Amino acid sequence: MHADDPTPPVPPPAVPPPAVPPPTVQPRNPLHGLTLETLVTRLVDGYGWEGLGQRIPVRCFTHDPSVGSSLKFLRKTPWAREKVESLYLFMLREQKRRGP
Repeated sequence: MHADDPTPPVPPPAVPPPAVPPPTVQPRNPLHGLTLETLVTRLVDGYGWEGLGQRIPVRCFTHDPSVGSSLKFLRKTPWAREKVESLYLFMLREQKRRGP
């Protein structure tokens, strides 16, 4: 292209943004849509901190427990989070088995 060329430069073609997949619906997954905070809170409501610490013996449940400190630990520790999720599912099954 020369300085005295009257043709304007052609802009590059617009690149469409990457497609975002729609959120998946998981009607048979009881954990779908629940936050870790909700799981911990419901477990504490069901078992208390002492009972939770007996079932999952980690310091965040046994020594000066709080939801905040537990969340901090569980977000960094996948194996402990899996135990919390499993215990929550167990609690749901037990509640369903006992009935309303």
